[in-house]
Amino acid sequence: MSDATAAPTSSPARWLVVLVPYAWMTLFFLVPFATIIKISLSDTAIAMPPYTPVLEGLSAIGDFVKELDFENYVFLTEDPLYISAYLSSLRIAFISTLLLLLIGYPMALAMARASSTIRPTLLMLVILPFWTSFLIRVYAWIGILKPEGLLTLVLQSIGLLGPDEQVQIFRTEIAVFIGIVYSYLPFMVLPLYSALEKLDGTLLEAASDLGCPPWKAFWRITFPLSIPGVIAGAMICFIPITGEFVIPDLLGGPNTLMIGKTLWTEFFGNRDWPLASAVAVVLLLLLVIPIMIFQNQQQKA
Repeated sequence: MSDATAAPTSSPARWLVVLVPYAWMTLFFLVPFATIIKISLSDTAIAMPPYTPVLEGLSAIGDFVKELDFENYVFLTEDPLYISAYLSSLRIAFISTLLLLLIGYPMALAMARASSTIRPTLLMLVILPFWTSFLIRVYAWIGILKPEGLLTLVLQSIGLLGPDEQVQIFRTEIAVFIGIVYSYLPFMVLPLYSALEKLDGTLLEAASDLGCPPWKAFWRITFPLSIPGVIAGAMICFIPITGEFVIPDLLGGPNTLMIGKTLWTEFFGNRDWPLASAVAVVLLLLLVIPIMIFQNQQQKA
């Protein structure tokens, strides 16, 4: 009996299942990340590719150490453009994530408390925008927000704007927030809905029987139990928003500074691959390190 129970735990199939995600992460994350780090330590060159590799022709570790060049990282700390781009991206991502939470939480709560017969329909309506191309949805907002667009026509037709007045939202930071909130709202609603749907309704009934008002029951019971969904939705939204490029490029103006646009300019405009790689490495570290610290603290708690 002991032999029969011990055999499955040491079978090769068990180790194969464990190794698959590690192999996936190695192939599609660690290898590309190592390549980016290699390029970031190189020098710009007028060639194809436009940099001088640091790992070719080296025969010893000492030669490799001598060839290391951190001037691209030093330049990021000296040029205020990149510091401003990082800070602006983090600010826009934080505000956008907060707006997504304020809008998405009531939606998810209403979906979770709706009758079971209409929940699938509500869930489908949340996912419905994914059936259309992301670029098409962003371009649609251009037609809505531009001065002569649909929003101006609607406000003129209901008398909130004069015939010669226009809405000046397009190419501003407000337009960027609108585009981000619209595009990332499903990513906030779905984790929140998953957490709120599992909430035991009898807890709220017991609180009501004990005289607890609804608003107090929400802050004492509903919201604390939905914290995992809040954290998941915030992480899923905050990380990609920080490096967002398409929405700021199409809806934002020249004063909308985000690190995604700066990264694209360095790669394809200035063709400075080493500096652009350094920008990408620092961006990844800014996002990954706080998340790892947070997860570590959560596991200790």
